[in-house]
Amino acid sequence: MTNSKLISELREYGLAPTKLHVNLPVSQLVELAIQRNEGILSSSGAFCVKTGKYTGRSPDDRYIVDDDLTRHTVNWGKINHPVSEEIFNTLYERMKNYIKERDVFIFEGSVGADKKFQLPLKVISDTAWQCIFANALFIKNDDINVDSDTGFTLISAAVDFRDFPEIGEKNLDTFIMINLKQKIVLIGGTAYAGEIKKAMFSIMNFLLPSMEVMPMHCSANIGKDGNVAVFFGLSGTGKTTLSADPNRFLIGDDEHGWSDDGVFNFEGGCYAKCVDLKKEKEPQIWNAIKFGALMENVTINPQSREPDFTDRTTTENTRVAYPLSHIPDAIIPSIAGHPTVIIFLTADAFGVLPPVSRLSPESAMYHFMSGYTSKLAGTERGITEPKEVFSECFGAPFMPRHASIYARMLGEKIRKYGTKIYLVNTGWTGGSYGIGKRIDLKHTRAIVSAILDGTIDKTKFRKDGIFNLEIPDSCPSVPSEILDPINAWQKKNEYEINAKKLAKMFIKNFEKFGKSEESIVKAGPTNQEQ
Repeated sequence: MTNSKLISELREYGLAPTKLHVNLPVSQLVELAIQRNEGILSSSGAFCVKTGKYTGRSPDDRYIVDDDLTRHTVNWGKINHPVSEEIFNTLYERMKNYIKERDVFIFEGSVGADKKFQLPLKVISDTAWQCIFANALFIKNDDINVDSDTGFTLISAAVDFRDFPEIGEKNLDTFIMINLKQKIVLIGGTAYAGEIKKAMFSIMNFLLPSMEVMPMHCSANIGKDGNVAVFFGLSGTGKTTLSADPNRFLIGDDEHGWSDDGVFNFEGGCYAKCVDLKKEKEPQIWNAIKFGALMENVTINPQSREPDFTDRTTTENTRVAYPLSHIPDAIIPSIAGHPTVIIFLTADAFGVLPPVSRLSPESAMYHFMSGYTSKLAGTERGITEPKEVFSECFGAPFMPRHASIYARMLGEKIRKYGTKIYLVNTGWTGGSYGIGKRIDLKHTRAIVSAILDGTIDKTKFRKDGIFNLEIPDSCPSVPSEILDPINAWQKKNEYEINAKKLAKMFIKNFEKFGKSEESIVKAGPTNQEQ
């Protein structure tokens, strides 16, 4: 791995060589972070930081440069906001002027475990702790040319940039700005490290479809018999928790590609939610929180240095980043075969979807394009309680291209490889949010186990009359009364009211895709007003 070109570039910014900290080992980064008062060590050895004003992603502050590469390829709208090349270049110059006055920490590595699709990456930060984060989340390899023309450079600085130019009436105090043509990402005004990983995910989601690789917002693991399972879902639905299975081998917890050879992880680590973390429920994540891991916004006892995962004082969205090597028997490099099973995870705040249902290829396409779930508290700014959302492809905030492109690729692959699809609700049962309760994790784990070993397919299934889903009559270690969600509600009429309300929302949302295949439309919820 070379950094001669990088150092030459940074010297042009006016940086003295003594201010460049390039590819330092994590132990040295931790020492520097402590010296700079960036955070503290916990009792387990993990480094702990507070991210300040922002403790979640800022989707409204994410921009993609509108140029001749992106103008007709990006799906512009409420998610993908355009910004001019002129404004980007102005920001870039001001960020360079800012960092030349400070120590700069550089990580060089890559995104993508499959070397055929690997993207070289430099992360440049004004804090040592964000470099620790990059070491935990991205792939470190000695044989990749990070100075190649295909690589991206990401610059992150948490300084207040309110004197930067405005976009319309919006002042740029915070921005995540992606320039796909120049291969540069600028992150300013926020220290929340999730912006770094999701910016690179968005870039892979733009680049890979042209290579006939399907990018996926999912976790993945593999059984001892070689069967690969993929878990789609937005943050908080259980991707990381359910893929960290002591009886299976972890491939990755959040971002993957599906090529003609199989599944590969984009990252070299995991980024798990910590709220209410318990060793007995999530032992792999608990044990991964050690030296080399980085905790964000977790409350730490100043004397004992013990973390309090129940404390929500700072945010619901407490996080820990750790390398895959912290998970016993994780697959490294994280590459595997084609998925045997795909599980769509949703956290239904209405409490009307069944804990598990089996999907046909057509209903799988419908629910993939719909991407229904509830955004959970803290994941994004302004979210304080579950809020229903339709996030196409179970990852709309990170998908620059039109949803139909990703959906087409999924349909082709599940038919080609005979992959089975299930919808698993990790949300509420017995009532909506505030009335019912969250489905017990042990029941969700039992459902996933029954899916993976094929037990669930041995039972009888029946069609639900509202959502058109196939619901099993039984599942080992799961109370039968919760499998059909109406049975868990005390007031059956209220269940029907809420179920019909959600079904109507599905139908209304699907209209945005325009004319779709009739078989896919018919696989969705039925119109109860007809």
